[in-house]
Amino acid sequence: MSASRPNDFGAPWLALCGAFALHITDEALTGFLNVYNPTVQAMEQRWGWFPMPTFGFREWLVGLIVGCGILICLSPLAYRGVGWLRPVAWIYAAIMLLNGFGHSLFTILGHTVASVTFPRPAPGFYSSPFLLAASLWMIVRLGQTGAREDEVHPALL
Repeated sequence: MSASRPNDFGAPWLALCGAFALHITDEALTGFLNVYNPTVQAMEQRWGWFPMPTFGFREWLVGLIVGCGILICLSPLAYRGVGWLRPVAWIYAAIMLLNGFGHSLFTILGHTVASVTFPRPAPGFYSSPFLLAASLWMIVRLGQTGAREDEVHPALL
């Protein structure tokens, strides 16, 4: 932790962006949508209110690349420890942690729902350890760098 930037969480942010980019590549190369779309359809049949959409490959990949690109562009703000980005970082880390755990769990089970099975490992599994490690680093770093009440961050001035 730098004395000049006590609220800096840029390194874990950038690591999580790298892990996310690797995960996108892993999913694209291992047929993730061949498992995801049938799982969503099965969940919608069971519960009509299920809120997840299905995707075509191109729209899915472009959406993830754009999202990852936006997150990478926010890296300088994470390195400055900008306060409004902290809640975003917590949510980002939590989602990626659950994502990594999900791919690991589905690899162990060999299915998502009973009707959607696949040969192990699950698509996206190989990059899951990177998601887990980077997410945990972000969570630890955010906990270490919590804003103190007696401190006003320069980005807020």
